[in-house]
Amino acid sequence: MTTVACIGECMIELSQGAGDQLTRSYGGDTLNTAVYLARLGVKADYITALGNDPFSDEMVEAWRGEGVGTAHVARVSGKLPGLYAIRTSEAGERSFYYWRENAAARMLLDLPETDAMLAALAGYDMIYLSGVTLSLYSADGRQRLIDALRRARKGSTRVAFDTNFRSQGWPVLDTARQVYRDVLAVADIVLASVDDLTPLFGARMHGELIDRMAAREVVLKLAPPGSVVRFDGVEHRVKAEPVSRVVDTTAAGDSFSAAYLAARLSGATPVEAAKAGHRLAGVVVGHRGAIIPRTDMPSGRILNVTGTERSS
Repeated sequence: MTTVACIGECMIELSQGAGDQLTRSYGGDTLNTAVYLARLGVKADYITALGNDPFSDEMVEAWRGEGVGTAHVARVSGKLPGLYAIRTSEAGERSFYYWRENAAARMLLDLPETDAMLAALAGYDMIYLSGVTLSLYSADGRQRLIDALRRARKGSTRVAFDTNFRSQGWPVLDTARQVYRDVLAVADIVLASVDDLTPLFGARMHGELIDRMAAREVVLKLAPPGSVVRFDGVEHRVKAEPVSRVVDTTAAGDSFSAAYLAARLSGATPVEAAKAGHRLAGVVVGHRGAIIPRTDMPSGRILNVTGTERSS
């Protein structure tokens, strides 16, 4: 079975319920993607650090219940998970508020088990990480991770990078620019958006943004919903199906990435995979919170691989 390592941070999530009530859940961009990958039949492992507290225990049990592997979840005594709250506007757009400065996940690349974890990355078919992942670590930690990605790529492992940019995680924008350049240079698949890349690189036209990425496979998500896919130097425009109701866009990009990668790993072409990404994201934005109820996952129509024009 194809295996994917998803690296990042999961936090306690507080989201708006009925009236002024807050609902406690969990979420984090790469964790959301790992859950949706698992629901789509991909063997996904989550790589992070948590504490030894009851909230961390609940998270690990919940991930296992979703079929997400936890063998590389480090536990750090005396540390806690991060926490974030989401406020959602009437239009479905969300604002995030974070308490994560001392979260256990920030220590992932500075632990006794770090070397073994980094070495294990070469055993996966794909490694998935995001711009948020990169913002967690020290400069030395980021370099260790990038070096591990380079080593893994010398075999058959592919690297997928979601550019997910959050300015709060990057006090110095020039640092973010350089780190993104370094990771873009080792990525086989780049999942980007105009909103992510414009603050970093200034360009606004999709052609200019795509040209900044050397990866063989680039997906640039656009607004209104749609995307441009570049594969082997050829660009294709993909239009998303209309969404009847938008409730919460929290995990739109994360679910898109999951369906895109699951479809590609199933043999879909990049264009087919982008359509799958838009289909799942269209379902997810109709629910509150990052992880929709399992019972609301559409069955049998997300990946929709035709089996024609397959590419690897």
